[in-house]
Amino acid sequence: MNDDPLDLSPHSPVGPRGNTGWERETIEKLVFATLREQQAVRRWKLFSRLLWLALIGFFVWLWFSQANMGNAVSTPHTAVIDIKGEIASGAEASAENVVSSLHSAFEDSGAQAIVLLIDSPGGSPVQAGIINDEITRLKALHNKKVYAVVEETCASAAYYIAASADEIYVDKASLVGSIGVLMDGFGFTGLMDKLGVERRLMTAGTNKGMLDPFSPQDATQNAHMQSMLSEIHTQFIQVVKKGRGERLKETPDTFSGLVWSGQQAVAQGLADGLGSLDHVAREIVKAEDIVDYTQRENVGMRLARELGVSMGEGVFRAARAAGLQLR
Repeated sequence: MNDDPLDLSPHSPVGPRGNTGWERETIEKLVFATLREQQAVRRWKLFSRLLWLALIGFFVWLWFSQANMGNAVSTPHTAVIDIKGEIASGAEASAENVVSSLHSAFEDSGAQAIVLLIDSPGGSPVQAGIINDEITRLKALHNKKVYAVVEETCASAAYYIAASADEIYVDKASLVGSIGVLMDGFGFTGLMDKLGVERRLMTAGTNKGMLDPFSPQDATQNAHMQSMLSEIHTQFIQVVKKGRGERLKETPDTFSGLVWSGQQAVAQGLADGLGSLDHVAREIVKAEDIVDYTQRENVGMRLARELGVSMGEGVFRAARAAGLQLR
């Protein structure tokens, strides 16, 4: 046994072999860890590329399948388009969706007539006006009739659309009418006074803060808004008179914003008779087969949108974790 404390022989525990042993082991672990990390990164890149390729392939298939459906020759039928819920941009009953549905229905040679199946409390006069104008144009272009069938409610902007139909059919208990325009809001000036809150509003433009709920009402601004509402109301009245013609039995209450039951609406000329979708298809259009042309967001598109949002959130979280800030 060598008592020399600086013994560096091969058999010494602190000799060159001992040192190189643990260093080699450490280096090997680091190298393998790096390799595993690189392999994981490559696998993720490959997976993400395949995922995007699959999504693109799905959308191409979806587009071609819809195109082939549109080109198919169909047998005689009644085309139906749902107008349900709020009539607004971005909603199911938006002008974009309804007009797209109308084009498909009118251009199908098998569609004998178009039925608007309505159940809506109203919405945007702009969206309703776009739909009304397009129905009028397409009727003249394709020489096809349009019927409106009311289920529960056909009020305000919904009736604005229904007025473009050749005939309107309702249930005896449907709610019909509300031919008027409104703009509502809240005012908190009294509450602010009680709480001791001061409103500090700066504008460039005398009327830029018009209708601010935290400021007192201004008579001049209110008169301007009332004038605008009256103008839109006049447009609504003209559309109804043009659509209903001599069938309309006008009274002082007709355009007051009141609603009526379906039976009352028929008596006042706001509707033509009582009838359901099946009744109109069978007895009026004479084409019992009903085909739905309503433009809806399909499952694939909804999943793609939700996937896009999820991936966007994932990128944002990864950027935050890496110390980046997206402003």
